Amino acid sequence: MSEPPVLEIRDLHVTFTAHGREIPAVRGVDLTIERGQTLALLGESGSGKSVTAKAVMGLLDQPNVQVRSQVARLGGRDLLAMSADERRALRGSEMTLVFQDALSALNPVLSIGDQVGELFRVHRGLSRKAARARSVELLELVGIPAAGKRIDDYPHQFSGGMRQRILVAMAVALEPDLIIADEPTTALDVTVQAQILALIDRLRRELGTAVLLITHDLGVAAEVSDRIAVMYAGRIVESGEVGELYDRPAHPYTGALLAAIPDLDSPASELRAIPGAPPSPASVPPGCSFAPRCDRATEVCVSTRPALAPKVTGSDRQAACHHSEEMLDGAIA
Repeated sequence: MSEPPVLEIRDLHVTFTAHGREIPAVRGVDLTIERGQTLALLGESGSGKSVTAKAVMGLLDQPNVQVRSQVARLGGRDLLAMSADERRALRGSEMTLVFQDALSALNPVLSIGDQVGELFRVHRGLSRKAARARSVELLELVGIPAAGKRIDDYPHQFSGGMRQRILVAMAVALEPDLIIADEPTTALDVTVQAQILALIDRLRRELGTAVLLITHDLGVAAEVSDRIAVMYAGRIVESGEVGELYDRPAHPYTGALLAAIPDLDSPASELRAIPGAPPSPASVPPGCSFAPRCDRATEVCVSTRPALAPKVTGSDRQAACHHSEEMLDGAIA
């Protein structure tokens, strides 16, 4: 029998309730990630990427939030059948989340050694001395200089890049099956960005971990991802292998994102911004959510919401667009 995917999510919905109104933030998202694979979840701010990640992790257990899905499996284990305590036990050991704001994610009143070591003490039952030794090894693994001395330092004593490395160390401490990295290079300079991405990719290859990389940076996604899922207004609007999707986008939103990347061959050319703004989750259009901003939109786009469906024979390409065939034919021409 073939090994099940590390993560399998089908028809994920997340709805917030505010002032008596239901606001759908995530609408019918499907995600599948195989072992040793990196899937990048792309989209503008507010498209639902981080909410999706928190829903997968089980971090939205609040009275005003409703999370439901048809399928939710981690390594073949049914997350829907688990109790809250059972899912909590998986966090940190089987699946971990690297937050985008390292300073907020780390406890300012505890030393780095205490925070990293807690993972080994709680999940592995190690003594404080053994947990400290493993923590030093992890800090060395992610490139923290003089780890044996700095393990007693506090988060504010590290640079932004070093704090992000510490979060990555905590994410891989127990060799989880799944790492969700939510904008892990936000606010870091390009050199540190490259180092963090290379670190995550190296750990993925060495440990066989599946990675869900959440980003709005198409260059970052192209550098480290195997597959891309493009998200807009709470839905996946296109997915496929990174090279094929970048070469031949099948959804106008994906094409617009790619067109907005500065052209290094023509640095003086005008940047191509996407007109308008994403719709509010509280007032999503009845048809295609991207239709008000799309230069290909027709009457059917305004009235009928397109389903996410296969578009290329013999490929895993999917797109939710009434005019995806025209997009693909134009790319070939």
